[in-house]
Formats: sequence, C-alpha cells, structure tokens
Amino acid sequence: MKHFELNGQIRETGNKASVKVLRKEGLVPCNLYGYKMENILFSVSIKDLNKLINTPEAYIVDINLNEGGKHTAVIHELQFHPVNDTCLHADFLSVNEEKPIVINVPVAITGHAIGVQNGGKFFMVTREIKISALMKDLPDNLPIDISGLDIEKQVTAGDLHYDNVTILTPKDTIVCVVRSTRQIAAQAAREVAAEESALGTPAAAATEETAAPAAADAAGSESK
Repeated sequence: MKHFELNGQIRETGNKASVKVLRKEGLVPCNLYGYKMENILFSVSIKDLNKLINTPEAYIVDINLNEGGKHTAVIHELQFHPVNDTCLHADFLSVNEEKPIVINVPVAITGHAIGVQNGGKFFMVTREIKISALMKDLPDNLPIDISGLDIEKQVTAGDLHYDNVTILTPKDTIVCVVRSTRQIAAQAAREVAAEESALGTPAAAATEETAAPAAADAAGSESK
C-alpha cells in the first residue's frame, strides 16, 4: 500500500477556546494513539490533511512531528462540520509491520458485465471494503472482475477472496449488481406511487403490472 507523509506540530491539551484558535489558523487538532503508548496530541495543516482524506485511495500515513519523532499510522476516525463539511478533528491509530492492520480499501472494478451487454444496468453499491492484513500485504485496492456478471446477479463481500487478506465487511454486503431495466422501471413506479400515497394524492403513474392491461383495454375500446 502507498504511504502518505504528513507533517504535524505537537500541541498541549487545551480547552474549546484553544481548539478554535487552531482552526482559525488553518490547523486541525489530531490525536495519535496505539497499543502500549501514550496518546499524542498534535495539529496538522488543513490543506495537507485534505490531500490525504479527499481521495478515494487508502494510505499508510507517515506522521512527522516536530518534537515527537516519526510515527506510522492509519486514519481511525474523522469528524466533519455538519454544514460546510470541513474536517474538525482527526484520530490516527499507530501501526507496525508485525501486527495486522484494519483499514478500508477501495474496490476497483475491471471488465465489462455481460448483463449490461444484454440490456441491464450496472450499479456500484459499496466502494470500500474493510480488511485486515499485515502492512506488507496491504493492497492499494481490491480488484473485482465483473465480466461474468449477468442481469439480476450480484457480487457480495462474501464472494471476495485475496491472498493474505481477511475481509471484515459483513459477507452479505452487496458490492455491485446488474439490474434489468424492467425491474428498475417497476421499482421507480412503486416508489412514485408510495410517495403520492403518503401525500394523500392519487398515483399519477401506473405500475408496470397495471400499465400494460390498461393500454390493451384502451386499444380494444378504440377498435370498437
């Protein structure tokens, strides 16, 4: 897996006011913790952090601290502003080469689904899979060949297998699926009918099951 270098400054434990000052200066308060080590409080530039988090890729993070040395870690948790989506706080988990690392890794789709060639539509449902592996075995992504995926067929997390990697995402989690256009249209009609029923108004569009008989009746009436 690729590494990302992040420079930080050690910070003292402070109150809400001191944290606000950090953020006004374009810094994000962070914590680094791990097994048999004391928590380290530090801050990083929001610009540098955005380069790490605003990407679909996964990284091992090499954190360089001014007085705290160098640490290898992974992102554990991010807190965002509810309105402007700015990162307000970041937690990092210290890792090493001896113990398995738990991390979310992006899925990489390869091939062209036969179901799409037969008129279906491909849907990507899950873009990241949680895995556990030693640092040397961590992949940059998890490739999935969908060439044999036909209409109404799907790939779940339980279908995925990679050398030296343990999949932690629940086995029944759907990763991708090919749906028939008829099923998509019928589902859309049902959703519209449900919304209009909830609003107390008559359904504006017939479902796929009722539309065809209604059209046939109308055609028969005209012929008479």
